[in-house]
Parts: sequence; C-alpha cells; structure tokens
Amino acid sequence: MTTATIPATTELRAAGQARPEAQSAIARRPLAAVTGAEIQAPLIQGGHVRYANLDYGASAPALSVVSAYLNEILPFYASVHRGAGYASQISTSVYENARTIVRDFVGGRPDDAVIFTRNTTDSLNLLAGCLPVVDGVHTGDVLYLDIEHHANLLPWQSVPHRSVIAAPTLAGTLELLRGELAHGGVSLLAVTGASNVTGEVLPIRALAALAHEYGARIVVDAAQLAPHRRIDIAADDVDYLAFSGHKLYAPFGAGVLVGRPDWLDAGTPHLAGGGAVQDARIDTVSWTAGPARHEGGSPNVLGAATLARATQVIADLDVDQWHAHENAIRSYLVEGLARIDGVSVHQIFSDSASFDAPADQGPRVGAGTGPIGVVNFSLEGYDAGLVAAYLSAEHGIGLRDGRFCAHPLLRRLGLPSGSLRASFGLGSRLEDAQRLLTALQQLRQTGLGWDYVVDAGRWVPANDTRTYPHWAPNTPGTAGAAPCTLD
Repeated sequence: MTTATIPATTELRAAGQARPEAQSAIARRPLAAVTGAEIQAPLIQGGHVRYANLDYGASAPALSVVSAYLNEILPFYASVHRGAGYASQISTSVYENARTIVRDFVGGRPDDAVIFTRNTTDSLNLLAGCLPVVDGVHTGDVLYLDIEHHANLLPWQSVPHRSVIAAPTLAGTLELLRGELAHGGVSLLAVTGASNVTGEVLPIRALAALAHEYGARIVVDAAQLAPHRRIDIAADDVDYLAFSGHKLYAPFGAGVLVGRPDWLDAGTPHLAGGGAVQDARIDTVSWTAGPARHEGGSPNVLGAATLARATQVIADLDVDQWHAHENAIRSYLVEGLARIDGVSVHQIFSDSASFDAPADQGPRVGAGTGPIGVVNFSLEGYDAGLVAAYLSAEHGIGLRDGRFCAHPLLRRLGLPSGSLRASFGLGSRLEDAQRLLTALQQLRQTGLGWDYVVDAGRWVPANDTRTYPHWAPNTPGTAGAAPCTLD
C-alpha cells in the first residue's frame, strides 16, 4: 500500500499555522545555543560557509550548557558504585541522581525504573528480553505498525509478534489496531511517538487507552518525540518509554528506558556482568533487581549525566516559544518547497494535522502543535543521495538521505530508493531553511555545478581536493559509509 503525497500547502493550512511572515521573527535566531553552531564547511568550488545543520533528527548538536556541564564534571569522572574514593563517590552521586532527573522529565511514576542503555535501540532490545514468559512460553504477542523505525521493528521480530499495515489516516489506523487487539493475545503494543521519517506525531494517550482496554501494555519509541514535545507518561498512562541523548542535545549517545519495574525485574539481564549480580559462583549466579540488573559492567557515566542535564534544559523551555520557533521554520520550509517545481513533500496520514482523540482520552501528546521539526521530500529527476551530496559540497548544507532505517515505510511511500529529510531544533535558524530552498531552486534551474561519482555506494564530488581538520582521519567523501539505499 502506498500513501498519497499531500501537497505541502495543504498540510500547512490544515495545521492551522500562521503565515511564515507572522512567525519568522522568533526563528531568525537559535532558541538555544549549541556547540559547533558556527563551524565553517569547505565548499567544493572554493571558500567556506557556515555549516547549515539540517540533520538534527539523526544526531543533534550538544547544547552549549551541556558542553559546559561536561567540562565541569569531567575532572571528577571515575568508576561508579564500587569506589570509596572522593571522585568515585561524586561520580556515583551524579549517575544515580540522573535517574531522578530523567524520571521527572518524562513525568514518570515514583516506582518507574530508569535504566541507562547505549541508545533507543538498546532500550527496546532490553525490553524485548523482559516480556512475560510462563513455562518457557511468551504470554502474548508484540503488536506494531509498519511505519516504525528499525529500532522499534527489529527487536520484536525475535519474539512472538504481529504487524499492522497503518491506514492512510490516524483514525483508521486506531481502528485497525483495535481490531487486532480485540482478537486477544497481545501483551505489548509498540509505537513511535513521532515518525523519524515525516515528523508526524501519533496520539499516544489514545493508543495507551486502546492497549489497556484489551489487557496489553504500551511502549513508546520517543527518540524523535522527546526533543520536540513535552512528555508525561503518568498522565498519558504509558507503560514504557525509550529515547536517546544523541537526539536530545547530549553527547556520548546514552539511551534510557523508563517504565514499570515488574517486567524488568523478572526479565533476562540485558548485560550479564559485574554490577548486575547479587552473588556469582563458578557456574551459577543470583541476579539483582532494579536498574542494576540490566546495567552490567562500567556504565556510561558521562553519557547519563549529560543526558540528564539536557533534559533539565528542555524542561525549562517556554513551551510557546519552543513550538513557535520550530513551527516557523517548518512552515517556511514546507511552503517554500511547494513553490519549487518537481518537489514533493511526503507524509503518512492525511489527517495527522487535524486528528483529535476521543474526548474521554484527553489531548494527545503535542496536541495543537502539528508535526515536529522534520520535513521529508524528494526532487523529481534526482537521486536523493546525489541531491544530498550536492547540497553538502556546493552549499555547506547537511541533511539526511536514504531510507532512514524505516524500510517498510519508505516502500509504502513509493520511495524504495530513499528520499531527503531536513530536520531541525533548538539551534536552528530561519536562514538554514532559506539556504536549503535557494540551493534546491538553483539545482532545478541550472543543474549541478560539479561532477559527482558513486564511491562505495555513495554520491561524492569527483576530484575533491577539500581537506578535513588536521586531526580528522580522512579527507571529505564517504568511502566506506553505508550506501543510502541500505540505511
């Protein structure tokens, strides 16, 4: 099934957003300072330009406040939990306090476990190992949609599972899920909070109510949602939530899983090793309960600490300014793309900008704010990887091309070889969107300004003489990187 492409202007007006001219003032400057905001990118034709980072959806730059915090705590970095020394005691305190900070950030319940992991993918794999089992048999299936990122798709394929092909509307998708849940035998509903491909926000509270109506729990992949919207898992009655620091303006890529402790305390330890045990013998072990059960080995202390600090910054944002800044950039970009011949903006659900959950299920997460800062598009007649290489080499613009680790969804959208994704956040400015539009318009009018070749599956400029900083291991180009059709 292929979902229709909705004209960009239709999406914009359906969302009830103001014209870009009325909103642009707040977006002319970053909403928050980020590290590396002024780095200079070398151009293939010579010279340098400020790097326009439109790839926040992959990994967001660290907030300057978080970078400063890292420098403050780095001298005290030491092993946690098992050291009596001064630095170890401080590091342990910082690490354990990070759990409380993160729990508060997502509106967790007092007894919710907070487990630090490598990333969102790791968190969801961890949960997959904790699904209830009786006499060696899982007590129910995991149910998921075909629109999921691989992080919320592949872990469930190793356990009993069912998939549902999402309908062209959110309302229709909820009805399809209801029908599948009504058959019984589902223990967990796994959904994304916001699509990493299109930025559309799903009705989390309504989905949680639906899962619970049929005796299932719900886990939300919030990797894309958390950097853009307030989350309250207690209010929305979400059982488990996963997200990552590298998308939330924190370095080191730590992830986190927050949720009800009973499954986690009974599940298979995610990392068998020191710290996860009560007692170990030569051929037997007694595992501990709580987060330590799944955090074997020396944890990523600085990753957890900077993730927690980033959540504090996000929590202190003025919501109206936050959303106005993001909506202004997105509105400007979407409307500008609609004016370029051959550009199509893609979305999954035709009602995503206007969907309202049933009244008894309250407002959905991010209600009234429309999609997050992600715009997916394609340019007729050009391979997405070639466009991305052109934007980088000739204009100093970075965005994502490929299939975004969401292969089933890209096939549904009629984009089996990939598309382009511009994503932005707190450190973005309207100028970034303006530069992208100007570059695309130039490509459409005059074509490529340089020759490009395919190297190891990726488009790169031919005869590229640009250089990286002296400490970087390679010169520009993407030799050795995964081809865009594989990611």
